[in-house]
Amino acid sequence: MTRGYLSIIVVLAILAALPFLVASNVVLNFVVFVLIITLTAQGWNLLGGVGGQNSFGHAAFFGTGAYVSAMLQVHYGVNAWVALAAAIAGGAVVGWIIGFLSFRAGLKGSYFALVTLAFAEVLRILANAMEFTGGAAGLLLKLDTGFWNLQFSSRAAFVWLALFFVALALFISQWIANSRFGAHLVAVRENEEAAKALGVDVLAVKLRAITISGAITATAGCLYLQYFLYIDANIAYGVWISIEALLAAMVGGRGLVLGPIIGAFSLHGLGEVTKLAAGRVPGIDLAVYGAVLILVVGFAPGGILGLINKLRFRGRPRPEPEKAATPAPKTEEAA
Repeated sequence: MTRGYLSIIVVLAILAALPFLVASNVVLNFVVFVLIITLTAQGWNLLGGVGGQNSFGHAAFFGTGAYVSAMLQVHYGVNAWVALAAAIAGGAVVGWIIGFLSFRAGLKGSYFALVTLAFAEVLRILANAMEFTGGAAGLLLKLDTGFWNLQFSSRAAFVWLALFFVALALFISQWIANSRFGAHLVAVRENEEAAKALGVDVLAVKLRAITISGAITATAGCLYLQYFLYIDANIAYGVWISIEALLAAMVGGRGLVLGPIIGAFSLHGLGEVTKLAAGRVPGIDLAVYGAVLILVVGFAPGGILGLINKLRFRGRPRPEPEKAATPAPKTEEAA
């Protein structure tokens, strides 16, 4: 077992044990919400961190997952697990469509980021205007607790459910990092032209990445719906979730498998502590997020994990270069 998989198992084991150690519903609510953000950020990290295709519109995938699941359950009475599978597929399809239209047009960098933001905003406007999506009122799920309905009276059960999907995303990300596809993604991120020269199908690699990213993020949207039992256009396709995904990955360590989960818990933990310390100051947590982002970009572009790795390797002594053997001088006897 590689060190990467072992690190994932340790982190998951700690989080899985948390409901046994903490009974507070406030803490468990916090953990569930952060795990949903982690899942969203994990989807962003695959595309933006590993693949280098920065997105400002991951709300498009999050909202699609939430709305597909909600509409199937509310309008057609579809089982929640079946609706979840359809939501994941819907997120993947939307990801492929956005990627195909963007990457075939040669969009990259800030142009691609703005296009993803535009797609998310168009979907928000459509969801807000259409009667089938509930319009401005949104959609409300009927409260019917049970495993088959993906609704639980115990918050601990939902922690484990969210953690299960986070675990899947982490293992998929680690597998990709060790695969040829992951190497192609990194090659595309570093230099597309060089990757093409080496025989990498850049379009296919990007499309695969955004499709998987869309599926992971749509799963987070569906979990949000099942936990809060309500969704509307501003929640599902709002800019807030795109910012959360980007921030968590960058603060934790973009491109690193555990970066999103470290970043999500660090950011939201710091935000909660700040709100407790500062009292009811509106927007204080957002101010903290902005300050943390400035510090990370300015002083630790590799995020928290990147900084830890840098400090760890700085303390190690550098190996001395081997000295070339010099021939012994000839003596008069040898001569």
